[in-house]
Amino acid sequence: MGNLKSFVLILMLSLASCIICGQVYDWRGPDRNGIIPETGLLKSWTDKGPEMIWSYQGLGEGHTSIGPGKDRFFITGLENKTGILFAFDYNGKLIWKKPYGPEWTESYPGPRSTPVVISDLVYFQSGHGIVYCYNVTSGEKVWSVDLKKKFEGRQITWGMTECLLIKGEILYCTPGGIKSNIAALNRFTGETVWTSPGNKQPSAYCSSLFIKHNNTGLIVTMTEESIIGVDAKTGEFYWQVPQYQWNKIHANTPFYSGGVLYCSSENDEKDCGIVALKLSPDGKSVKVLWRNREYQNLMGGIIMKDGYIFGSTYNKNTWCCIDPSNGKIIHSFTGFGDGSILLAEGLFYCYGVRGEMALMSADKTAYRLISKFRIPMGEGPHFSHPVIYSGRLYVRHGSVLMVYEIKA
Repeated sequence: MGNLKSFVLILMLSLASCIICGQVYDWRGPDRNGIIPETGLLKSWTDKGPEMIWSYQGLGEGHTSIGPGKDRFFITGLENKTGILFAFDYNGKLIWKKPYGPEWTESYPGPRSTPVVISDLVYFQSGHGIVYCYNVTSGEKVWSVDLKKKFEGRQITWGMTECLLIKGEILYCTPGGIKSNIAALNRFTGETVWTSPGNKQPSAYCSSLFIKHNNTGLIVTMTEESIIGVDAKTGEFYWQVPQYQWNKIHANTPFYSGGVLYCSSENDEKDCGIVALKLSPDGKSVKVLWRNREYQNLMGGIIMKDGYIFGSTYNKNTWCCIDPSNGKIIHSFTGFGDGSILLAEGLFYCYGVRGEMALMSADKTAYRLISKFRIPMGEGPHFSHPVIYSGRLYVRHGSVLMVYEIKA
């Protein structure tokens, strides 16, 4: 009996360990909020930047970041008209590459859905709206679902773009169909768990967010002209708030803090900019606390640090600090081009659209540029968000992946 109890205890601990380590990373960090829980990083760089320890040329066109797994990471690219899933070890060795099907070849060609790895499976979506699940070891396809065929999803101007959200056994995606606006799939089989008509608007390049608000689990995303919230267990549609962008682009993932949602887009219209939404205690309704139309962030992401919001303004080469109590800009900084943002060990890693990477500090009083360097390789727009993982900085520019050592 004692041996049996010991076996059960070991098994339970092993399962708990698998659950904890199952999802290593996600879009913009473990919690999708741009905050990377790493320590012991460099506090400044040389003029040439940190040491580039390896690079890979030959990914093909694309805008995805890496998806880290246990002993390998994944990234996608375009060869001719076909999407390719690449698996690398952390020393830069290409383990395997697999063609997965037709990929986006129109304006800004290439994949745009960063892979998400959970245990032995990797998930991503093509620009044509096909969700894929592959085995990380063998590179064999486990399942795929065509969101346009199965859920009458609607294609959008620059390709269906979503970094898939996975919680437990459920994969959430946004087909943007009239009857199936949001869908929940079994992540092991691809079978439909539920679909929600949502607000019947097409998808809008947004990677959704799961939040646990009191006793309610919510999926929050942005569709063509709205911010919406649905029940994570059932898909029941709860609320929507107008959010407008003239190209119907809402590429920033919402973020949640202290019962409030913050969503940011770019435009000069009535319902635009950054907005703060206060959730009701049950999460089934929201009210607008404030809206700042002056602050316009298209796809660089925003971060909360020490109770303040930080991020850049689209096409204005300006970085702002915003008071979350009223939405007002406290101060701004123009010494670096606008772009995407991550936070690690109290410092901001900013990848500008002009091809520079900067290390900055910021608080409620000012931004301070510590170091910056120019990304030396690649081609095309600097759209891919950088990734910080295990003391290294991963930067994708077009067909090239560059890996920098940033551990102190």
